[in-house]
Amino acid sequence: MLFVRTDDTIETMVRVPLVITGMIVVALTVPIQSSLGTTRTLDLILYSDGSAHVTNQLDVDPLEPDLKVDLFGSSIDNLIALGENDLLLSSELDGSEAAVSTFGSSSVTVEYDIHDLVSKEGRIWTFALDSHSPYSLLMPPNSIIVGMTAAPSNMDLRNDQIMLQLGAGLSEINYIFGATTPVIEPAPDNDNLSLITLGVALAVSAAGIAVLVRKRALRAVAETGVPEETVIEEPEMREDDKKILIFLSENGGQALESELRKRFLLPRTTMWRAVKRLERQGAIEITKKDQQNLVRLREDSS
Repeated sequence: MLFVRTDDTIETMVRVPLVITGMIVVALTVPIQSSLGTTRTLDLILYSDGSAHVTNQLDVDPLEPDLKVDLFGSSIDNLIALGENDLLLSSELDGSEAAVSTFGSSSVTVEYDIHDLVSKEGRIWTFALDSHSPYSLLMPPNSIIVGMTAAPSNMDLRNDQIMLQLGAGLSEINYIFGATTPVIEPAPDNDNLSLITLGVALAVSAAGIAVLVRKRALRAVAETGVPEETVIEEPEMREDDKKILIFLSENGGQALESELRKRFLLPRTTMWRAVKRLERQGAIEITKKDQQNLVRLREDSS
């Protein structure tokens, strides 16, 4: 005759559901987190208007579908995320964070324009950043550094612009913009006549160029109806942006973004940042035409 201990059976039947329930509760209480990448390179470019462009290249886990990137502020424009082989990735901005879908990329580059890093008091501009990793900083053209809170590990010149290599942590840099008038070395007395002749020639050439630019601007106004102030140079506008406005004026006041990229031989992301800058300045407007971006001069930009 077979005897079975019913006490052990009942105890086992009670324990199994409790264990399963406990595992479910633990799984539900563990928060779902996005992957955090590791910064490989971090580069910043300061512009004369106080804005900055950030390029952050990160190493990420290709098995993680989502990446969370901490940004250096909340005043962000032109956020772009690129994967391997310059694949454009889906990204979403949430305050001072960006959520990026990696699509299996092991390297992700996040670029954006930011307006939170530079302040101005009188003539003095101040750049301030508390970075989690070392970075390079390209100062604006014609800028002069007058104060720093942290010494750079390296300082160099790149196309007459100061390039700094800064370490992690808080750094503040005070700078001003210097005069752009070139210094002419004094010539010997016997060369005075040649110097005067050269000065007259330069003055005549400058006057001729000014007249030519004026005529081109007036012709653009006559042909397109665009106010002349749109074409005339503004002191805070970049040279590349001015060339885009002149091209639009000569092209009937509008052009597709793809046409601008071909005309100026610029990558898609670089041209997109340029037209967005001009849109913020009120010089152009961007509309859709056949699923392409149509860039048009604003008639009320005067």
